[in-house]
Order: sequence, then C-alpha cells, then structure tokens
Amino acid sequence: MSTPPRLPARFAPLVMALLLSIVMTMVVSAVSTLRGVGLTDAFLPVWLSAWGLSWLAAFPTLLLLLPLVRRMTGRICSG
Repeated sequence: MSTPPRLPARFAPLVMALLLSIVMTMVVSAVSTLRGVGLTDAFLPVWLSAWGLSWLAAFPTLLLLLPLVRRMTGRICSG
C-alpha cells in the first residue's frame, strides 16, 4: 500500500488555516443554530447554510490575521 501524496511544507500555514476554519465554523454555527431553531427538521439545512456563510468569512480572516496572532503569541510566550 502506497502513501498518498503530500503537500510541501510551505503550504502548512494555508492547510492549517483551512482545517481550523472548517472545524471552528462547523462547531460555532452548529451551537448557534441549535440555540436558534432547536433540534428540529429545519436544523440541518439552516445549519449548513449558516456554516457555509460563516466559513466564507472565517477562512480569509484567518489567513489575514494568522501572522499577527503568531507575532502576538511570540511576545506572550517564552521560547
């Protein structure tokens, strides 16, 4: 069995932002949608719509803010 091809290390920040934005927006939009509409038949379509919209905002925001957050983290943490 062969291993799947991997991206070069230079893409790691982009992949990290992509995965983080997917997971975080899924969780936050699910909690918000659950609170707003409850666990009804409407939950899934409303949540998927909310998630898609929130991801479209979150991914570019993460890409823009990640360098700043890294610098701030470096000033707060020793090492």
